[in-house]
Amino acid sequence: METEVAKSNARFEIFRPIRVSRNFTAVWIGQSLANLGGAVLNVVLPVIALTLHASPLTIGWLMTLLMIPQVLLLPFSGILADRLPRVPMMIFTDMVRFSLLAIVAALAATQRMTLLHLDVFAVLFGAMQALFQPAYAAVRAQIFTKSIRNAATALTQGTQQLAMMAGPSLGGLIVGISSGAVGLGVNALGFLFSAISLLFVKVPRLENAGQAKANSKVWRNIRDELLIGYRELRKHDWLWVTILAFSLINILGRGMIAVMLPWLINIHLHMPSYDFGFVSSASAVGALAMSLLFGSKRTWKRRGILAYFGVAISAISLICLTFVAWLPMIVVLMALHGAGYMLFGLIWEVSLQELVSHEAYGRVVSLDIFGSVALLPLGYVLTGWLAEHIGGLWTMGIDSVLVLLIIGIALSFKAIRKFE
Repeated sequence: METEVAKSNARFEIFRPIRVSRNFTAVWIGQSLANLGGAVLNVVLPVIALTLHASPLTIGWLMTLLMIPQVLLLPFSGILADRLPRVPMMIFTDMVRFSLLAIVAALAATQRMTLLHLDVFAVLFGAMQALFQPAYAAVRAQIFTKSIRNAATALTQGTQQLAMMAGPSLGGLIVGISSGAVGLGVNALGFLFSAISLLFVKVPRLENAGQAKANSKVWRNIRDELLIGYRELRKHDWLWVTILAFSLINILGRGMIAVMLPWLINIHLHMPSYDFGFVSSASAVGALAMSLLFGSKRTWKRRGILAYFGVAISAISLICLTFVAWLPMIVVLMALHGAGYMLFGLIWEVSLQELVSHEAYGRVVSLDIFGSVALLPLGYVLTGWLAEHIGGLWTMGIDSVLVLLIIGIALSFKAIRKFE
């Protein structure tokens, strides 16, 4: 009987944050809706870009413009997240993104959309992403207390993947039976609902927020603020080694997903847009299953090896993807890819919340994200360029093998292998 009760408790452990935290519930609902819209955008935006100019390089350039503002702003947006009220900062960026999407939706609906419009949208949208992400991560660290941390992280990531599962299929369906403008409008509404939900979130303002050194020069202040985040990272080998490894892994892995996957499905295999949606959803199904598994336990052992094992599974799945043309097998491989990356992501976020103080969390997260995306603009363009010169399948295979090599180098560090 006790064993059955324990199993029942483990099964419902992932839903505990909803029962005990109003702040968590408000943030969770708002971001779930925003993520659903974002998942629709991930399908609609590449399809719109390809209709304007059918080339992988077009998508690579668009993704590059999304990332450049983040590369430039992320080192400083973490300072703002630690010095300004975080929730109002999130509301502001949600409303700006809502406005941007409403404008491009109107342009698409009136058939006035051009690549220039998409490029300007990408730059401004990327800038808002850079401001939002450190503040959101820092708010999560405040809300996800120790007693609910694993479950809250898994539930947040799980519902995000549920959105990623439904969103791409919804996006493909919208493009197939309606238009890209409708998909952009759905994404806009997601950000509006997110902003409204954040009005109900109450988190304590940090004591050091807004306290700048009045007798110092501005640039010295900025330098000192950045050094605080750097010193926090240097305290833990697990953090800085992994950020360095993923600055390279993300160039390869995210380039393949953002640039090569639409090419593989829509152009190389000549599948319709809704099949691209199904394939993208498959990745989210695998990630959702992994998040439910992870959230069912409060502790996991040998997390360093486990995290990098997940990334290795993802890379191997993408290698296999270059050898198949049967949609059900592609779906299975993408599900494995999603599960592997989710396993790493869950372990990484929980470890950050455990190791980094709330006062420096925004700066550390901004440096983390900066390390992950700093070279992505180069990666997107390089992936598109390489695909046009040596072929898309060869590009996917070579990139995946390089990811496995980086994983092996990272695991050569004792701090990674021994991280619990």
